Amino acid sequence: MSTDPYSPEVRALFADPAHAGAIDDACCVELDDQGLRIALYATVEDGTITALRFLAWGCPHLIAAAEAFCRDYEGRDPGQLLEFSSSGLMQSLSVPVEKTGRILVLEDAVRSLGNVVREALKAQED
Repeated sequence: MSTDPYSPEVRALFADPAHAGAIDDACCVELDDQGLRIALYATVEDGTITALRFLAWGCPHLIAAAEAFCRDYEGRDPGQLLEFSSSGLMQSLSVPVEKTGRILVLEDAVRSLGNVVREALKAQED
């Protein structure tokens, strides 16, 4: 049994977060909860999420989960942000149960981003 608290996937995503950073003039949400801070940025064109970025201050599990989310959701319909669930990430990244609250902060941020994107798209239609 390994005593390493981080799975190989968490280590890889944490070591090279390709989606870390901000996007000017993008939809953005920021959350500060449980000693963690996360900001998510999204751009949408023609009904598709064209770019996702994040800034996160927290444990390696949160940063890896934010990277995995951005990687997996670029190119999707923005409505899927409102349906995001962190349970799949918890499993694929082997996040320990005691870190569930931290990953739920990401889930809250993603769903909040979905609402911001929806409002921005609605405003463009008006």
